[in-house]
Amino acid sequence: MPNTFTFGSVTSSTYGVYISGSGVFNAPARDYEYIEVPGRSGDLVINNKRLRNIDLVYPAFITSSLSSNISGLESALLSQIGYQRLTDSYHTSEFRLATFEGPLDVTPIKKLSAGEFEILFRCKPQRFLTSGESTTTLTSTGSISNPTLFDSKPQIVVTGYGELGVGGQTITISNQYTSVTIDSDIGDCYSGSDNANHYVTFSDDQFPVLKPGSNAITLDATITKVVITPRWWTL
Repeated sequence: MPNTFTFGSVTSSTYGVYISGSGVFNAPARDYEYIEVPGRSGDLVINNKRLRNIDLVYPAFITSSLSSNISGLESALLSQIGYQRLTDSYHTSEFRLATFEGPLDVTPIKKLSAGEFEILFRCKPQRFLTSGESTTTLTSTGSISNPTLFDSKPQIVVTGYGELGVGGQTITISNQYTSVTIDSDIGDCYSGSDNANHYVTFSDDQFPVLKPGSNAITLDATITKVVITPRWWTL
């Protein structure tokens, strides 16, 4: 079965385009700065606490109607603005967030309406797990286990008010709203279309993360439900 990719709303097989797997397993680099200090052996290493974006290259081939299909595929890919979800049939349990800049440079296969080329996507460093899109609902104190080696930035929807414990952190929520969404990825708290940051405080002034392994979740009696979308990721 030929392998395919889907970028945003665009699926490669729609245009008769299929991919091979070399190059899709690359890992990103950590962002370090190296500073030479006179009189000191070795470099001083500064960890910028981030991973760099990664270029993901799919070797691809097109099986028919070369001119029209390539034109259609390139237009479709360029119509997807900004970061889009990128999946492929090699990694059915994960996805990336990627951008496409183009162009597509195709080498025609003689005497056939077919061709070979590469498709380059610039991706965020994470490979997000589809299992991290499944929600965990708690109506009393419990825990959630992070199966990866990396801190994840969850979305937490809290019904009620009071103190919510996530790992070793305490989050205090006022009774302004029936429910509040705490989104650690974008660093924002909201209720519907209302900005709720003023009504949520964090014991260490940081949005919560879910660390590798078990994370205790504690609920005040006035918090009736917590729904967590964990957003697990790996490299």
